Amino acid sequence: MIFFWCVSFLLVVYFAIVLGNYFTHPPRDLGIVNQKLSACPDSPNCVCSQGESPAHLIEPIPYSGTAEQARQRLSRILSRQPGCRIIRQEGDYLHAEFRTFVFRFVDDVEFLIDSGQNVIQVRSASRVGYSDLGANRKRIETLRRQYAASND
Repeated sequence: MIFFWCVSFLLVVYFAIVLGNYFTHPPRDLGIVNQKLSACPDSPNCVCSQGESPAHLIEPIPYSGTAEQARQRLSRILSRQPGCRIIRQEGDYLHAEFRTFVFRFVDDVEFLIDSGQNVIQVRSASRVGYSDLGANRKRIETLRRQYAASND
């Protein structure tokens, strides 16, 4: 009987977490302001190539070719990522959401194609919580490797 109550409790907690994450809304500070992505909050669950905080700083993704070719290549790479959905593409800006498999946590990932420097500026931030155990940094580094290795 105790096993039944423990399993029931864990299922209720799991579904509460999943439903809570399902209905979270994107932060209001997404997008471009003065040709820059928003800075990261103080929490360690964010990385940004245009930020000033050393703890959150990550290198942008270099590209060759035109900005349009870079955007198309990035879109193709993102379309192959598990749990990724492209939310918005406007000009040189792209916003994608990544959802974790088990708890459905959402990370907002933004890209700004900087044709003046031939780099893709990046920002990846968890929507909820404080720590992400390095998940956002790992995601951007994985995307960087995939971008460098792709021939499309």
